[in-house]
Amino acid sequence: MSTINIAGVSGSLRRGSYNTALLRAAQAVLPDDTKLEIVEYADVPLFNHDVEEAVGFPEPVEAMRAHLRQADAILFATPEYNWSVPGVLKNAIDWASRGPESPLDAKPAAIMGAGGRLGTAYAQQHLRQILMHNDMRVVTRPNVLISHASKHFDEDLTFTDERYRTQIQRLLDSLVAEARAAG
Repeated sequence: MSTINIAGVSGSLRRGSYNTALLRAAQAVLPDDTKLEIVEYADVPLFNHDVEEAVGFPEPVEAMRAHLRQADAILFATPEYNWSVPGVLKNAIDWASRGPESPLDAKPAAIMGAGGRLGTAYAQQHLRQILMHNDMRVVTRPNVLISHASKHFDEDLTFTDERYRTQIQRLLDSLVAEARAAG
């Protein structure tokens, strides 16, 4: 496996999302022979088994699943809402996890997040539990828990913290190593 393709999934659809900006910061510190593309999923409808049975996967779901399928690994960046992951992220995972050929099955993954006082510790813990459903191999070190997110981005949402940037780089190194071992 020469180039490692990483799908970046932000837990926030907000235009000014710190977590989407965190994925862009990760793109700037990728290991050699690695690409990271951010998955767009704003048009994915709420999961409804009746829809899945009647028409299969709606087009926005198919597009998201195709992007995830092509990736060698997935990097999640999640905020924390009420001590858990945002509903839009859980919904996207619910659609992606379906079927005997889920694009999530046994795929390497890593989690990071930018949030409030505790970073996103509870959300990351909950996300690890959710990803176990598809036997995803989640890299656990280092933890990238960016607390007081607004202090680490400038007005253009450019990431400004070198200490955290080093943690992101180490997390990516671990994720790429896991993807290469799986490949």
